[in-house]
Amino acid sequence: MSTDWPWADEFEPEGTYLNSATMGLPPRATLAALAVAQDEWRRGTAYAPGYDADIASARQAYARLVGVAPDTVAIGSQVSPLVALVAAAVPDGATVLVPEGEFTSVTFPFLAQEARGIRVREVPLADLAEHVDGSTGLVALAAVQSSDGAVAPLEEVEAAAARHGIDVLVDVTQAVGWLPVDAGRFAYTVCAAYKWLLSPRGTAFLTVRRDRWAGLVPAQAGWYAGEHPWSSIYGTPLRLATDARRYDVSPGWHAWVGTASSVALLERVGVADLHCHALAVEAAFSRAAGLEPAGRAIRALHADAAVPGLLGEHGIVAAERAGRLRVSFHLNNTEAEAARAGTLLRGHVGG
Repeated sequence: MSTDWPWADEFEPEGTYLNSATMGLPPRATLAALAVAQDEWRRGTAYAPGYDADIASARQAYARLVGVAPDTVAIGSQVSPLVALVAAAVPDGATVLVPEGEFTSVTFPFLAQEARGIRVREVPLADLAEHVDGSTGLVALAAVQSSDGAVAPLEEVEAAAARHGIDVLVDVTQAVGWLPVDAGRFAYTVCAAYKWLLSPRGTAFLTVRRDRWAGLVPAQAGWYAGEHPWSSIYGTPLRLATDARRYDVSPGWHAWVGTASSVALLERVGVADLHCHALAVEAAFSRAAGLEPAGRAIRALHADAAVPGLLGEHGIVAAERAGRLRVSFHLNNTEAEAARAGTLLRGHVGG
């Protein structure tokens, strides 16, 4: 057992995995739940409506993690189609304010609306709030930047947007699971679950504040967006759910079995402990590497030519993003292993 952090025993990496910002590892319980679901599929005993319980469980647990009511949470498969719903609702000719270098699942759906006169304006992340003014139609940004782990100044952005009556869309994909998030502060949030939520790829969440339901068209509406999906499955008229389920996308069942299990585990650990642990592990790594801790779960480092070989030789999995080594620290990591990795890279990496 990992004495300094027993939750790490829920995972089975072959080496040191410092790459949750790319793909979260599946907990043992999630692998077991998926195995049961696949065996039921193999034997022909799976019951399609039975997956609704997993979806409802995942929706409710996610709502608790981000501090909103379950009826404001919709399910999807990826971030960009959910952002596209919001992009389609932006008025013709509006300016959408985004940080420079933002992940393209946030920016591309707005850029694709160019024919309607939508303009995307990029400004430095640190100065984003200062650029919000009466000409801004919407602010869209990630709570934590994918490229380097920088945490957005959400309070300042929210306050500036409120002064001008402007909506904010926040991608919390790189935040929920290690950073406390209050999704109810924003008109819209989106989250892919396969990173920090330790889920199979193909599940995502959208939160829509109640006062925005009337103005956001459920353009992807299918059978699962119905008020009673299994009884409103054929014919007209349109009869969508009265809450945010109207934005639901038909679920990939097995992926949601895994998501329900993983999100439940994260909820058992608790947001506060997840946050404190991520910071402690990052600090252990950074100090061992001769660096000042960054105070966040993701950090990007300049690395010399020896680093790829060192990582490969010692079984350390990380990522390269925007020309830098990106390391990320989550539930599967311990301070001890992070310190060992930092010691190995000491003298080879810089902030």
